[in-house]
Amino acid sequence: MDRTTTTRAETRPRPTAAAGSAAGRTTPAPQSSPAPHAPHTAPAVLRERAARVLAANWTGGSTVPSRELYPHQWSWDSAFIAIGLRHLSPLRAQLELETLLSAQWADGRLPHIVFNPSVPLDAYFPSPDFWRSTTAGRAAGAPGTVQTSGIVQPPVHALAAWLVHLADPALSRARAFLPRLHPRLAAWHRFLLHHRDLGGAGLAAVVHPWEQGMDNSPCWDAPLSRVSPARPHTFRRADLDHGSPQDRPTDLDYGRYVRLAADYRDAGYGAGVAAGRGGTAPAAGLAAGGFAVEDPSFNALLIASEHALARITGELGVPATARHERAERLTRVLVERLWDPADEIFRCRDLLAGGLEGASGGDGAARDGTAGRAVSPVGARAPRRTDTTEQAGPSGGTATAGQARSGGRGSAAGWADGADRAGGAGGVGGVGGALIGEVGVTGLVPLVLPGLPRDIAAALVRTACGPRFELGGRARLVPSHDLLSPAFDPQRYWRGPAWFNTNWLLERGLRLHGERERADVLRAAVLDTAVASDFAEYVDPYTGSGCGARGFSWSAALALDMSVDVDVDMNVNVTAGAERDEGARDE
Repeated sequence: MDRTTTTRAETRPRPTAAAGSAAGRTTPAPQSSPAPHAPHTAPAVLRERAARVLAANWTGGSTVPSRELYPHQWSWDSAFIAIGLRHLSPLRAQLELETLLSAQWADGRLPHIVFNPSVPLDAYFPSPDFWRSTTAGRAAGAPGTVQTSGIVQPPVHALAAWLVHLADPALSRARAFLPRLHPRLAAWHRFLLHHRDLGGAGLAAVVHPWEQGMDNSPCWDAPLSRVSPARPHTFRRADLDHGSPQDRPTDLDYGRYVRLAADYRDAGYGAGVAAGRGGTAPAAGLAAGGFAVEDPSFNALLIASEHALARITGELGVPATARHERAERLTRVLVERLWDPADEIFRCRDLLAGGLEGASGGDGAARDGTAGRAVSPVGARAPRRTDTTEQAGPSGGTATAGQARSGGRGSAAGWADGADRAGGAGGVGGVGGALIGEVGVTGLVPLVLPGLPRDIAAALVRTACGPRFELGGRARLVPSHDLLSPAFDPQRYWRGPAWFNTNWLLERGLRLHGERERADVLRAAVLDTAVASDFAEYVDPYTGSGCGARGFSWSAALALDMSVDVDVDMNVNVTAGAERDEGARDE
């Protein structure tokens, strides 16, 4: 979400207490006890205030994240917003997703911004005249009737569509909501699984930090260090007119973001490129700017949405065994490619790293943020396809459903055993690259997956509650980055502050894997902090002090959802069987 180059940035109070060593902030974090199980805010009060925010940001067909700062429609924002809107108006929630999906490109991608033509060009940067979607994106199938960006955001949309359907199945069926969305959602997943399988092992890769959603995370420092920044005077840092430079990405980072986006645009937005087939290196058109990363959060959300899309397929009367099986295989590949058993967290993989890539981009070795431990890469090897059914598995898949299940889901060791029999480096083929040393909340998000091995889920809970993230400890909410990393900053966007969408995901994951007490504590903290901060864009993880925009749409929507819906809707049944379903395969 490139939400840091706007012409209007809201001034926010600076927290009285901070943690970490970044930007000269050395004040120790305050000691605090875990939040109580029950939120202090009355549900009726929260509902009324959240509804007011969502009504103020509603444009008639979609919801802007913030009227002043972000006056257009953002992709994953709309998915999260719809999840909350379903409790107020299932119809508005359906329209939210329908409006977004109507701007889909012919190649299947969902652009991360759909621009409102009534908003002046100088109200936001990068503006439509930077992206030039109708011209630069023509070969990739950009729509000619609406201006969009050319990059994507995390695929939460099928999950959101399924939850919106469940809010009012009668309305959904009367409006043919799922039949109309299903082919677009299937095309969206197909784009990611085929065009973005840059590593050749089945996972989707992002080609810009904005695509992953956690824009200036320290996880991107090393791969971004290869990118030559755009010239300083080719764009204006309008966000600094009203915001503190200490809370914003650096000028150097901005120059690199602009360079990556411009290079991708000038290369035609990867038109006609299908990556990953046969174990080839990342396609030149997609990785022209020098950034290609397999991210655990992005792929976990794709897997969760695959399960949801299977549910949607089943609702439409088509057996969906193949989709559930694909989600299981993707979960297995996620573990094989990105799981770090020593540090008990998922890491990002830099596909373009020639050797071990340092977290701070310096010495050619990926280092743990606290122990200086090198993180070993997986050797590059072409994937060996053992599943000949293209639609039943991710492109570049390395195991049949039987092989993926042979070790069982009870432990990571069982999965590794099954993977080794499938061949490939560590059981998974494809471009190796290197794991990135820095770790953030992205490495915890796979907790939302129902098929995650039990020992890995337990390890993720230990990491979340440990000194790196302090869930239930000193941190009020789970921070966006490792508290022990020198790069941690409690106020600088995605370099440390806590965000409501990631905490919503973690609360669901905890509840899904039986950690009900911890989920209750986090839920209470989220609800109290959301109201106290006036539904801030993000907050200091220690103090809960609001940062960024106030009246932020997904903060209000997800707090609303969490306040009325304790049960886990992500807990879809994983019903993979040995037989493939022709209907699901052909969709």
